[in-house]
Amino acid sequence: MLDEVAEHTKIFNYSIRYFSFTINTNREIIKMLLKNKKIVIFGLANKYSIAAGIAKSMHKQGAELAFAYQNERLLKNLKPIADECGSDLLIECDVSDDNSIEKAFKSLTSKWKTFDGLVHSIGFAPADQLEGNFVDVTNREGFKIAHDISSYSFTALAKAAKPYLNDNSALLTLTYLGSLQTMPNYNVMGLAKASLEANTRFLAASMGRDNIRVNAISAGPIKTLAASGVKNFRKMLIQHSNRAPLGRTVTTEEVGNAATFLCSDYASGITGEITYVDAGFNISAMPLHELDE
Repeated sequence: MLDEVAEHTKIFNYSIRYFSFTINTNREIIKMLLKNKKIVIFGLANKYSIAAGIAKSMHKQGAELAFAYQNERLLKNLKPIADECGSDLLIECDVSDDNSIEKAFKSLTSKWKTFDGLVHSIGFAPADQLEGNFVDVTNREGFKIAHDISSYSFTALAKAAKPYLNDNSALLTLTYLGSLQTMPNYNVMGLAKASLEANTRFLAASMGRDNIRVNAISAGPIKTLAASGVKNFRKMLIQHSNRAPLGRTVTTEEVGNAATFLCSDYASGITGEITYVDAGFNISAMPLHELDE
Protein backbone atom coordinates (compact mmCIF):
# COMPACT_ATOMS: atom_id res chain seq x y z
CA MET A 1 0.00 0.00 0.00
CA LEU A 2 2.79 2.43 0.91
CA ASP A 3 4.62 1.55 -2.31
CA GLU A 4 1.48 2.32 -4.32
CA VAL A 5 1.07 5.71 -2.59
CA ALA A 6 4.72 6.51 -3.24
CA GLU A 7 4.31 5.63 -6.92
CA HIS A 8 1.23 7.85 -7.26
CA THR A 9 3.09 10.67 -5.49
CA LYS A 10 6.01 10.32 -7.92
CA ILE A 11 3.64 10.44 -10.92
CA PHE A 12 1.88 13.49 -9.46
CA ASN A 13 5.19 15.31 -8.96
CA TYR A 14 6.27 14.56 -12.53
CA SER A 15 2.93 15.87 -13.78
CA ILE A 16 3.31 19.11 -11.83
CA ARG A 17 6.81 19.62 -13.22
CA TYR A 18 5.62 18.93 -16.78
CA PHE A 19 2.74 21.38 -16.60
CA SER A 20 4.94 23.99 -14.91
CA PHE A 21 7.49 23.61 -17.72
CA THR A 22 4.76 23.85 -20.36
CA ILE A 23 3.23 26.99 -18.83
CA ASN A 24 6.61 28.71 -18.47
CA THR A 25 7.60 27.72 -22.00
CA ASN A 26 4.34 29.07 -23.43
CA ARG A 27 4.80 32.31 -21.51
CA GLU A 28 8.28 32.64 -22.97
CA ILE A 29 6.92 32.09 -26.50
CA ILE A 30 4.27 34.75 -25.97
CA LYS A 31 6.82 37.23 -24.63
CA MET A 32 9.16 36.70 -27.56
CA LEU A 33 6.85 37.48 -30.47
CA LEU A 34 9.49 39.79 -31.98
CA LYS A 35 12.64 38.12 -30.75
CA ASN A 36 15.63 38.83 -33.05
CA LYS A 37 13.62 41.46 -34.95
CA LYS A 38 15.07 44.92 -35.60
CA ILE A 39 12.43 47.60 -36.08
CA VAL A 40 12.73 51.36 -36.61
CA ILE A 41 9.95 53.66 -35.43
CA PHE A 42 9.25 57.06 -36.99
CA GLY A 43 7.05 59.69 -35.34
CA LEU A 44 7.27 59.12 -31.59
CA ALA A 45 6.59 62.62 -30.25
CA ASN A 46 6.18 61.98 -26.50
CA LYS A 47 5.08 59.41 -23.92
CA TYR A 48 1.43 59.86 -24.87
CA SER A 49 2.00 59.03 -28.56
CA ILE A 50 0.51 55.92 -30.08
CA ALA A 51 4.06 55.21 -31.24
CA ALA A 52 5.12 55.07 -27.58
CA GLY A 53 2.57 52.33 -26.94
CA ILE A 54 3.87 50.49 -30.01
CA ALA A 55 7.48 50.84 -28.88
CA LYS A 56 6.76 49.53 -25.39
CA SER A 57 4.80 46.55 -26.67
CA MET A 58 7.45 45.65 -29.24
CA HIS A 59 10.19 45.95 -26.62
CA LYS A 60 8.30 43.61 -24.29
CA GLN A 61 8.04 41.12 -27.13
CA GLY A 62 11.80 41.08 -27.70
CA ALA A 63 12.31 43.57 -30.54
CA GLU A 64 15.48 45.62 -30.88
CA LEU A 65 14.36 49.16 -31.61
CA ALA A 66 15.67 52.28 -33.31
CA PHE A 67 13.90 55.64 -33.32
CA ALA A 68 13.79 58.53 -35.78
CA TYR A 69 12.95 62.03 -34.58
CA GLN A 70 12.22 65.26 -36.46
CA ASN A 71 14.26 67.76 -34.44
CA GLU A 72 16.13 68.41 -31.18
CA ARG A 73 12.98 69.53 -29.36
CA LEU A 74 11.30 66.18 -29.95
CA LEU A 75 14.51 64.31 -29.11
CA LYS A 76 14.16 65.46 -25.50
CA ASN A 77 10.76 63.77 -25.28
CA LEU A 78 11.93 60.67 -27.10
CA LYS A 79 15.09 59.96 -25.12
CA PRO A 80 13.44 58.66 -21.89
CA ILE A 81 11.20 56.29 -23.87
CA ALA A 82 14.14 55.02 -25.91
CA ASP A 83 16.06 54.42 -22.67
CA GLU A 84 13.08 52.50 -21.28
CA CYS A 85 13.15 50.35 -24.43
CA GLY A 86 16.90 49.76 -24.15
CA SER A 87 17.71 51.71 -27.32
CA ASP A 88 20.44 54.25 -27.97
CA LEU A 89 19.93 54.25 -31.74
CA LEU A 90 18.30 57.65 -32.27
CA ILE A 91 18.35 59.19 -35.73
CA GLU A 92 17.29 62.63 -36.90
CA CYS A 93 14.95 62.59 -39.91
CA ASP A 94 12.70 65.22 -41.45
CA VAL A 95 10.36 63.20 -43.68
CA SER A 96 9.54 66.27 -45.78
CA ASP A 97 13.15 66.31 -47.02
CA ASP A 98 14.49 63.50 -49.26
CA ASN A 99 18.10 64.32 -48.34
CA SER A 100 17.26 64.01 -44.66
CA ILE A 101 15.64 60.61 -45.30
CA GLU A 102 18.70 59.43 -47.21
CA LYS A 103 21.04 60.56 -44.40
CA ALA A 104 18.81 58.88 -41.80
CA PHE A 105 19.02 55.49 -43.49
CA LYS A 106 22.77 55.82 -43.97
CA SER A 107 23.06 56.44 -40.24
CA LEU A 108 20.71 53.57 -39.39
CA THR A 109 22.44 51.06 -41.65
CA SER A 110 25.86 51.98 -40.30
CA LYS A 111 24.62 50.25 -37.13
CA TRP A 112 22.19 47.73 -38.64
CA LYS A 113 23.19 46.30 -42.00
CA THR A 114 19.65 45.02 -42.41
CA PHE A 115 16.46 45.18 -40.38
CA ASP A 116 12.97 43.67 -40.16
CA GLY A 117 10.39 46.38 -39.89
CA LEU A 118 9.40 50.03 -39.97
CA VAL A 119 6.61 51.86 -38.16
CA HIS A 120 5.29 55.10 -39.69
CA SER A 121 3.39 57.07 -37.04
CA ILE A 122 3.36 60.45 -38.75
CA GLY A 123 0.52 62.78 -39.62
CA PHE A 124 0.32 66.55 -39.93
CA ALA A 125 -1.81 69.34 -41.34
CA PRO A 126 -1.56 73.07 -40.55
CA ALA A 127 -3.76 74.06 -37.62
CA ASP A 128 -5.87 76.41 -39.74
CA GLN A 129 -6.95 73.42 -41.84
CA LEU A 130 -8.37 71.56 -38.84
CA GLU A 131 -10.98 74.04 -37.69
CA GLY A 132 -14.12 75.15 -39.50
CA ASN A 133 -16.14 74.15 -42.54
CA PHE A 134 -14.06 72.01 -44.93
CA VAL A 135 -14.79 73.88 -48.14
CA ASP A 136 -14.17 77.27 -46.51
CA VAL A 137 -10.89 76.58 -44.71
CA THR A 138 -9.08 74.18 -47.06
CA ASN A 139 -6.41 75.76 -49.24
CA ARG A 140 -3.86 74.48 -51.73
CA GLU A 141 -0.85 74.77 -49.43
CA GLY A 142 -2.57 73.06 -46.50
CA PHE A 143 -3.81 70.28 -48.78
CA LYS A 144 -0.31 69.74 -50.16
CA ILE A 145 1.36 69.70 -46.75
CA ALA A 146 -1.18 67.27 -45.26
CA HIS A 147 -0.72 64.77 -48.09
CA ASP A 148 3.06 65.14 -48.25
CA ILE A 149 3.69 64.59 -44.53
CA SER A 150 0.83 62.20 -43.75
CA SER A 151 0.86 59.97 -46.84
CA TYR A 152 3.76 60.45 -49.23
CA SER A 153 6.26 60.15 -46.39
CA PHE A 154 5.24 56.50 -45.96
CA THR A 155 6.13 55.80 -49.59
CA ALA A 156 9.40 57.71 -49.25
CA LEU A 157 10.42 55.74 -46.16
CA ALA A 158 9.41 52.41 -47.74
CA LYS A 159 11.47 53.22 -50.83
CA ALA A 160 14.53 54.17 -48.76
CA ALA A 161 14.17 51.13 -46.48
CA LYS A 162 13.60 48.51 -49.17
CA PRO A 163 17.27 47.65 -49.94
CA TYR A 164 17.91 46.91 -46.26
CA LEU A 165 14.79 44.93 -45.34
CA ASN A 166 15.15 41.25 -44.48
CA ASP A 167 12.92 38.50 -45.85
CA ASN A 168 9.42 38.61 -44.29
CA SER A 169 9.83 42.17 -43.09
CA ALA A 170 6.81 44.31 -42.22
CA LEU A 171 5.91 47.96 -42.67
CA LEU A 172 3.14 49.53 -40.63
CA THR A 173 1.37 52.88 -40.63
CA LEU A 174 -1.40 54.47 -38.58
CA THR A 175 -4.65 55.81 -40.00
CA TYR A 176 -8.07 56.87 -38.75
CA LEU A 177 -11.76 56.38 -39.61
CA GLY A 178 -11.89 59.95 -40.93
CA SER A 179 -10.48 58.47 -44.13
CA LEU A 180 -13.90 56.93 -44.84
CA GLN A 181 -16.42 58.97 -42.91
CA THR A 182 -16.75 62.70 -42.44
CA MET A 183 -16.41 64.29 -39.04
CA PRO A 184 -16.26 67.88 -37.81
CA ASN A 185 -12.91 69.67 -38.16
CA TYR A 186 -10.93 66.64 -39.36
CA ASN A 187 -11.17 68.15 -42.84
CA VAL A 188 -8.13 67.73 -45.10
CA MET A 189 -6.58 65.20 -42.73
CA GLY A 190 -9.41 62.81 -43.65
CA LEU A 191 -8.38 63.08 -47.30
CA ALA A 192 -4.72 62.55 -46.38
CA LYS A 193 -5.62 59.43 -44.40
CA ALA A 194 -7.65 58.10 -47.34
CA SER A 195 -4.53 58.61 -49.44
CA LEU A 196 -2.45 56.82 -46.82
CA GLU A 197 -4.77 53.79 -46.86
CA ALA A 198 -4.61 53.56 -50.65
CA ASN A 199 -0.86 54.00 -50.29
CA THR A 200 -0.79 50.99 -47.95
CA ARG A 201 -2.53 48.81 -50.52
CA PHE A 202 -0.31 49.89 -53.41
CA LEU A 203 2.85 49.42 -51.34
CA ALA A 204 1.64 45.96 -50.29
CA ALA A 205 1.16 45.01 -53.95
CA SER A 206 4.46 46.58 -54.97
CA MET A 207 6.60 44.99 -52.24
CA GLY A 208 4.86 41.63 -51.90
CA ARG A 209 7.15 39.89 -54.42
CA ASP A 210 10.03 40.71 -52.09
CA ASN A 211 8.11 39.09 -49.21
CA ILE A 212 7.64 42.45 -47.50
CA ARG A 213 4.25 43.02 -45.90
CA VAL A 214 2.57 46.42 -45.57
CA ASN A 215 -0.39 47.08 -43.27
CA ALA A 216 -2.16 49.88 -41.42
CA ILE A 217 -3.91 50.19 -38.08
CA SER A 218 -6.96 52.43 -37.87
CA ALA A 219 -6.91 53.39 -34.21
CA GLY A 220 -9.74 54.96 -32.29
CA PRO A 221 -9.25 58.52 -31.01
CA ILE A 222 -6.55 58.80 -28.35
CA LYS A 223 -5.33 61.96 -26.65
CA THR A 224 -2.01 62.54 -28.40
CA LEU A 225 -0.02 65.56 -29.53
CA ALA A 226 -1.32 65.13 -33.09
CA ALA A 227 -4.95 64.77 -31.96
CA SER A 228 -4.75 67.94 -29.88
CA GLY A 229 -4.66 69.92 -33.12
CA VAL A 230 -8.23 68.90 -33.97
CA LYS A 231 -10.82 71.31 -32.54
CA ASN A 232 -13.28 69.83 -30.00
CA PHE A 233 -11.30 66.60 -29.79
CA ARG A 234 -12.61 65.89 -26.28
CA LYS A 235 -16.15 65.82 -27.62
CA MET A 236 -14.99 63.27 -30.19
CA LEU A 237 -13.75 61.04 -27.35
CA ILE A 238 -17.14 61.21 -25.62
CA GLN A 239 -19.00 60.48 -28.86
CA HIS A 240 -16.72 57.53 -29.52
CA SER A 241 -17.32 55.99 -26.08
CA ASN A 242 -21.08 56.39 -26.44
CA ARG A 243 -21.22 54.64 -29.82
CA ALA A 244 -18.50 52.00 -29.61
CA PRO A 245 -19.78 48.48 -28.77
CA LEU A 246 -17.20 48.19 -25.98
CA GLY A 247 -18.42 51.50 -24.55
CA ARG A 248 -14.99 53.10 -24.32
CA THR A 249 -12.00 54.41 -26.20
CA VAL A 250 -8.84 52.37 -26.68
CA THR A 251 -5.37 52.72 -25.19
CA THR A 252 -1.98 53.12 -26.78
CA GLU A 253 -1.10 49.75 -25.26
CA GLU A 254 -3.94 48.05 -27.15
CA VAL A 255 -2.86 49.64 -30.42
CA GLY A 256 0.73 48.69 -29.61
CA ASN A 257 -0.17 45.05 -29.11
CA ALA A 258 -1.95 44.93 -32.47
CA ALA A 259 1.08 46.55 -34.09
CA THR A 260 3.37 43.96 -32.52
CA PHE A 261 1.26 41.15 -33.94
CA LEU A 262 1.15 42.66 -37.44
CA CYS A 263 4.94 43.04 -37.47
CA SER A 264 5.52 39.50 -36.22
CA ASP A 265 5.83 36.24 -38.13
CA TYR A 266 2.40 35.27 -36.78
CA ALA A 267 0.94 37.74 -39.28
CA SER A 268 3.01 36.42 -42.19
CA GLY A 269 -0.09 35.96 -44.38
CA ILE A 270 -1.52 39.43 -43.79
CA THR A 271 -0.72 42.37 -46.09
CA GLY A 272 -2.53 45.37 -47.53
CA GLU A 273 -5.01 45.37 -44.65
CA ILE A 274 -6.50 48.16 -42.55
CA THR A 275 -6.97 46.69 -39.06
CA TYR A 276 -9.37 48.54 -36.77
CA VAL A 277 -8.40 48.94 -33.12
CA ASP A 278 -11.24 51.21 -32.03
CA ALA A 279 -13.42 49.25 -29.59
CA GLY A 280 -15.73 48.46 -32.52
CA PHE A 281 -16.71 52.06 -33.27
CA ASN A 282 -16.35 51.58 -37.03
CA ILE A 283 -19.11 48.93 -37.19
CA SER A 284 -21.72 50.85 -35.22
CA ALA A 285 -24.13 53.19 -37.02
CA MET A 286 -26.05 53.67 -33.78
CA PRO A 287 -25.45 52.35 -30.26
CA LEU A 288 -27.86 49.55 -29.38
CA HIS A 289 -28.93 51.30 -26.17
CA GLU A 290 -29.93 54.46 -28.10
CA LEU A 291 -33.54 53.25 -28.50
CA ASP A 292 -33.87 51.66 -25.07
CA GLU A 293 -37.03 52.78 -23.34
